[in-house]
Amino acid sequence: MSKKSKNKTRSLPVDRKIAVSKNASSTTDFNPDYSYVKKDLKRIGSLAAIFFIILIVLTFVLR
Repeated sequence: MSKKSKNKTRSLPVDRKIAVSKNASSTTDFNPDYSYVKKDLKRIGSLAAIFFIILIVLTFVLR
């Protein structure tokens, strides 16, 4: 028969202070501007489309 071992849990001291922000309205002021991301995505999409068109044209030319 095997012996059962008792699991002893140690309680660690926990600091229960909750940090409260001094200015609660600062969270509502967050309004990021992602216009540059939209421009970059449009440019990447257009370049990808152009390269696919070039590849399709090359397949017909090189055959």
